[in-house]
Amino acid sequence: MIDRQIKELLHRSKKIGLTSHIRPDGDAIGAVLGLGLALTDAGKRVEMVLRNGISKTFRHLPGAERIQSAFKTENDLYIVLDCSDLERTGGVLNGREVDIVIDHHITNKGFGKVNLIEPESVATCATLAQHMPDWGLVIDKAVASALLSGIISDSIGFRTSNTSALSLRIAADLIEKGADINQLYNRALISRPFTSVHYWGYGLAKLERENGLVWTTLSLADRHNAGYQEDDDADLTNILSSIEDMDVVVLFIEQKPDQVKVSWRARPGINVASIADSLGGGGHPAAAGVEMEGNLAQVKDLILSKTRDYLRSLKPENGSPRDSEVTEHINGK
Repeated sequence: MIDRQIKELLHRSKKIGLTSHIRPDGDAIGAVLGLGLALTDAGKRVEMVLRNGISKTFRHLPGAERIQSAFKTENDLYIVLDCSDLERTGGVLNGREVDIVIDHHITNKGFGKVNLIEPESVATCATLAQHMPDWGLVIDKAVASALLSGIISDSIGFRTSNTSALSLRIAADLIEKGADINQLYNRALISRPFTSVHYWGYGLAKLERENGLVWTTLSLADRHNAGYQEDDDADLTNILSSIEDMDVVVLFIEQKPDQVKVSWRARPGINVASIADSLGGGGHPAAAGVEMEGNLAQVKDLILSKTRDYLRSLKPENGSPRDSEVTEHINGK
């Protein structure tokens, strides 16, 4: 039913606008590029818009130079990809109605006229790879490269708990269509500029632990001192999520003196999306985030308090998921 609706909308639209969330990750970028290139090949005039553009990590992907920061014309159809709510598009739609939403976040609000939301999918790019042939769209090498890059990025190299036999089959199909998994894996997850790794150092130096809860911060001063030009965490969350014996990792990234981005990562069985959703954010059970107003210290205190309360609630006796009652900095102080 939904596939038929989407196919009809795509077929009768000549001009199509695509967008995703602010500070786009690999899945958002891959989804916009993959669908955008396929629609272009089908004869559509396509505008691909990402409010914050594309990070250097993904600028090698075919079509990356076509990404704009705003819509320049009016389109017949607007599609939002890999985005759980309208606000996270960064205002690029400027009041325009959303015709189609395609996503895999469990917290998606279903804010489009037609909503294809598959929380079990490893990535929005995987959802697209499955459904695009049903919409009459061809997945060539360029499209396959964008989609596979998104899958690799969002699954952290096929390591997340929602990685399945199906997701690996989808990836294999994209490789058969010409996507170079070795190059895409290296660019998405391995290769890093010096400034990114330098930036990590500031966060790692402030790492703290309390039972199974781990957290750290990245301030505006850290970003400036490291010479890091983006406004994200340089994928430090993926490094922190590898910490042994952790239940939840929280990373606080100062965006402005009065605005902080909060990112959670959790072990399987813990649903940090419920915390994010209660604060106006969203995501997946094991990976979620929210934008908060307030200074870094205020936001950190609030979020850590809510996260501790959530972790205590996981045991009937309201004890901690971890037996030890230890708080420590990485330097042992």
